[in-house]
Amino acid sequence: MNLVRSLFRPILTFAADNKLAALGGLIVLLFVITGVFAEQLAPTDPNRVSVRNSLAPPGSPGFPLGADNNGRDILSRIIFGARVSLYISSVAVGIAGLIGVTLGIVAAWYRWTRGPIMRLMDVLLAFPGIVVALTIIAILGRGVENVIIAIAIYQIPQFARLAHGLALSIQEQTYVEAAVAGGESDAAILTRYVLPNIIAPIIVQISLLIPGAIMIAAGLSFIGLGVPPPTAEWGAMLQLSMTWGRMAPHMTIFPGLALMLVVFGFNVLGDGLRDALDPRLRGRS
Repeated sequence: MNLVRSLFRPILTFAADNKLAALGGLIVLLFVITGVFAEQLAPTDPNRVSVRNSLAPPGSPGFPLGADNNGRDILSRIIFGARVSLYISSVAVGIAGLIGVTLGIVAAWYRWTRGPIMRLMDVLLAFPGIVVALTIIAILGRGVENVIIAIAIYQIPQFARLAHGLALSIQEQTYVEAAVAGGESDAAILTRYVLPNIIAPIIVQISLLIPGAIMIAAGLSFIGLGVPPPTAEWGAMLQLSMTWGRMAPHMTIFPGLALMLVVFGFNVLGDGLRDALDPRLRGRS
């Protein structure tokens, strides 16, 4: 029992001090559970067509949130869309974080790599995320894997610049200089002293970049360059509603609401984590 209390005490403390962030975390947890258990939670197959029930309004028998123009259940497609959106965003941000943090630390530690690496990051950051993603999709083609690659490539510089600045400040600390004087290898210093001391801001960065990745993935699907049909994805659902939205506004309202809620959840959770993990902000409160 004491072990359980010790594990949950930081979470309860965080929730008590950051009520809005706790709400965001609850929303994110809800969507994560929805995506993981989509098969068990969805009322029907999200791709099952029922022409007889085309554009059925919310509350129709068997269609709690209505049906689209092909008679597919909106609720089931939103549930499976949560899985697709969270999978794309989490994998893309994870890849970007792994590569970007590595490049940032390397550029900070080895001065001869600083110029080439950071100038390349500046070039990538000079373009809007959707433009970078569109260019990569145009080269690689449509598909979930290519959407992940496109988002990851855009977000690598954001991790690299953050890790680079943090690593530059950490390597000037006395304990790092002592490790260098003691003859420890570069790999040991970077993994034992530098990386653990920059991990908290990196976690915050992950929570703040995931909603951006969700929006880019939805935007690509909205313009027909993202996840190919008939896969249930929120951006593709919104794109389809452009044609049928006046006759069936529920095709726009419910996918848009799901997208808005998950982005809101991640944003306020990220803000709360930043306030909780940044000692400078804690000192002001």
